Amino acid sequence: QVQVVESGGGSVQPGGSLRLSCAASGIITNNYAMSWYRQAPETQRELVAVAGSGGYINYADSVKGRFTISRDNAKNTVYLQMNNLKPKDTAVYYCRARWFGNDYWGQGTQVTVSS
Repeated sequence: QVQVVESGGGSVQPGGSLRLSCAASGIITNNYAMSWYRQAPETQRELVAVAGSGGYINYADSVKGRFTISRDNAKNTVYLQMNNLKPKDTAVYYCRARWFGNDYWGQGTQVTVSS
């Protein structure tokens, strides 16, 4: 059984930092593109960052220079380091593992940025 589980969300003040983790089990993440998405209330889910299996990395323009995605294949885990957080970053953050027809999502973790 495949599980994708996010953790590390919480409430921070503007300018603060959080590190999200996504642990996958039941798959070997080496082959998978691992990505983070987010969804704020009444908005569509959007791609935040992606780390491909071959080293490809890309970010949404809105988070470039503030967020960093990294992966530890030995631990089947991907991280999202979020610095200089802004209120507009408030959303539920989801992890996604995808490889051809295999597509798995986590349940999400809430990030709230507010003073």
